[in-house]
Amino acid sequence: NYMREEDVKLDAVRARFSNVLKRHSELAERLSRDSDKSIFDRLQKEFEAARASQTQELILKGEQWNDGLLATIRERVHMEAERKAVQMPGDTTQLPIPFHDKITYKVGNKVICCLDGARIGIQYDTSFAGESCDLYHCVLESKSFLEKMTVLEHTVPFFLPIREAENEFLSSNAIRFIDHVGDLLQAYVDRREQVRLIKELYGNQIGELYHSLPYHMIEFVIEDFDSKVTVSLRYADLISTLPTGVSVLAWPMHQSKKSSDKIALHLKGNGVGSHPIPARLTYAEDALRTMSLPEAYAEIVLNLPQALQDMFPHTSST
Repeated sequence: NYMREEDVKLDAVRARFSNVLKRHSELAERLSRDSDKSIFDRLQKEFEAARASQTQELILKGEQWNDGLLATIRERVHMEAERKAVQMPGDTTQLPIPFHDKITYKVGNKVICCLDGARIGIQYDTSFAGESCDLYHCVLESKSFLEKMTVLEHTVPFFLPIREAENEFLSSNAIRFIDHVGDLLQAYVDRREQVRLIKELYGNQIGELYHSLPYHMIEFVIEDFDSKVTVSLRYADLISTLPTGVSVLAWPMHQSKKSSDKIALHLKGNGVGSHPIPARLTYAEDALRTMSLPEAYAEIVLNLPQALQDMFPHTSST
């Protein structure tokens, strides 16, 4: 009776905690969406206009994306800003400038545009499983060609550390900053979409799924078996797409008083108290470290009935 009362209390706490996490997730999503929407719409229109007015688009590979090219892009936007500053309102005479082409640069998943006002715009195109996902923007500016660049505005989710990256990289290595932000965004989208896909494919088997906003901490329960299986994933950093900290535990669930007594006797006979203890599923942990989450989940579930039967022979298997 005591154990039943404790289970009831634990279930009540778990239900309240689950409700709090759900409300927190909804609030965070709404705050992020509402605050970024106006900035996103404005920047997206500006990027579309810049690409529509381009005279050519250069696709850069490997060492073509370098500090010298970025310096050229910076020179272009400052020269254009100076030209417009000296041109009188209503004067349609085109002053001679050294750069006549309006060039857009494409580097991997990044599109770099020259924007008005001595600004450089970077659009990040993220994808998952070969399909396009979200667009993000980052606008850089500097007061002069010789001064360091700063982040003027962006649509990067607030929980990704773009300001930390700016402080660490932008003043000393702008190329590395631009690439690092792209890595942060792509890894975030990849982790998010992996979770979305397992919920879509296996939602009837998954319960109590929790995750941090950047999806670098993920926990869920597999419930569609005699044993309760808990999965905990931790990622070493925010540019990782495979977890480095993995824990998969199977907890025996008693189907009846008879099976409960058998398990208690079995555990006591092995020098363990009557309260059931979890067992690690090492094959599942190995799969999660080396495969994407949907692939690893399929592998885990395929071999789970036999693994549970081997670990808990005194329980019945579904």
